Amino acid sequence: MDSPVEQQYLEAFRGSFTSLMRWPDLDSFWRVLKAQADDNWYLYAVGEEPPIQPASKQDLLTFIDEIDGLLHREHDEDYCGVVYADDSDQPAYIKIFDPNHLGVSCGFSEKPPLPGWIISRLPPVDLEPGLYPKNRQRWWQKIFKS
Repeated sequence: MDSPVEQQYLEAFRGSFTSLMRWPDLDSFWRVLKAQADDNWYLYAVGEEPPIQPASKQDLLTFIDEIDGLLHREHDEDYCGVVYADDSDQPAYIKIFDPNHLGVSCGFSEKPPLPGWIISRLPPVDLEPGLYPKNRQRWWQKIFKS
């Protein structure tokens, strides 16, 4: 049985999200998120061990810059469409899909793709252990190498 914290996280994961469809929308969203940055956000790379502590404000800001660069380099489309937020003005839960692992991104799928990364105010739970691509694992670890 899931704990109340796990249930809350999974309910938020399955909740309503809005796509930041255009690149200028994503740029505006990052500015909003940076303005709300503090030490109370969790950074979760799906497939990695979920963090038990929130990231520092600096780690959040670093991640935003790094993921924005990765998305611009690797999602070679004239639209974004891989970042989803529960609320674009007051976000608490953000899903970022890996542009190289989208699977069936439109329409119906028995098993829709999981996001590559989640930024949330809630402590994450393990969504899919062991299925994280090694190249992304190295990218993730490089960001936070001390």
